[in-house]
Amino acid sequence: MTFDPGYGETPIDPDEADALTEAARAVVGDPPLKAAIFELEQEIEQAVAVDLVEAVLEGELQLDDVLSLGFVFEVHERLYGATWTWAGRPRVRMLSIGVNPAQVKVDLRATLDNLAYRWTNTDDWDARQFGIAVHAELVRIHPFVDGNGRTTRLIGDLAYLAAQGADEFIPITLIEQSAPPGPVTV
Repeated sequence: MTFDPGYGETPIDPDEADALTEAARAVVGDPPLKAAIFELEQEIEQAVAVDLVEAVLEGELQLDDVLSLGFVFEVHERLYGATWTWAGRPRVRMLSIGVNPAQVKVDLRATLDNLAYRWTNTDDWDARQFGIAVHAELVRIHPFVDGNGRTTRLIGDLAYLAAQGADEFIPITLIEQSAPPGPVTV
């Protein structure tokens, strides 16, 4: 028994295809296949993640930068702007997850401010727990049409890195993924 289409050959929905940028269409071909789009997104994600992690490690990107409304939308734009026309914009449709679209920016700003305040004024979270909280809160809001998981995980990882002191730095899996294959050490 064979299946049609074959593995990785599933075309994207026509409505989704309308949201592809011209540059992405040129790369993924016609009809645009889910596997080709996923590969393109993964390639971009790795490059963006490495750039942002390096910026944190070099001190060019501080925790207050990571916990800003503009940065959240900028990261999403960097991850998806070459592929999708909706990149870097807040979600405008109701979903079964997330806050009301009209409240995305308000909730996001309040949440980021609350997280920054709590990190600065309490000592009940370590940097890892803080990064997890940042990720969880951003997922709860679900600010984007798509790419919420990847974007919020990256921002959570960046918050984790930025919250650590230079003498207590612990590598994260993101850094390990950019290294050549081999045994993973933490």
